[in-house]
This record gives sequence, C-alpha cells and structure tokens, in this order.
Amino acid sequence: MKLFNIDHIPGAEIEALGMVRGAVVQSKHIGKDLMAGFKTLVGGEIKGYTEMLNEARTIATQRMVEQAEAMGADAVVNVRYSSSAIMDGAAEVLAYGTAVRIK
Repeated sequence: MKLFNIDHIPGAEIEALGMVRGAVVQSKHIGKDLMAGFKTLVGGEIKGYTEMLNEARTIATQRMVEQAEAMGADAVVNVRYSSSAIMDGAAEVLAYGTAVRIK
C-alpha cells in the first residue's frame, strides 16, 4: 500500500474510493508516567511519551491501511494525522486519508 501526504499521485490517474481512517487511544503504565512527571521538572525530551506516540501512529496507520485494503485500494492520498489528549498520560491518535485505486 502506497501512502501519500499529497492529494494526487504524480503521473497517475486515480479513482477515489472514499475516506479511510484508523484510530488508537494509547497510554503508558504508571511508572513511565511518574518518570515523565519528574522529567518535566528538569526539561528535555520525554522519551516514554515519544515512544508511546510513535507506537500509536504506527497502529493508527496500520488500521487505516487495513480499511483501505478492504475497499480494494492501491494507495491512500492526502494522509494526515491528528492527536488529542484523552486524559493525563493517554492520547488518541487518528490517521486518515482518501483511499484510491490507480487506473
């Protein structure tokens, strides 16, 4: 499955099949959350949260791709990501785009 963050595939004619999306709500265990709280006192990257969000983006992307494959798509164009805090230490990540078939 090809993924593009532009609204077309250069040099290809495409047929839009519809919007596809994948979502996940991800959190870290309490120990990682406490360590992240301490890290905010001294500053710097909070690696536990970076890892959490990278994992969440991967899962959301895979779910989006599975939905596109079920529609018979060859690619997804205009891929975007969105995230929002659900509660302390938990975030929703949404991947979405338009499933297309390459003609």
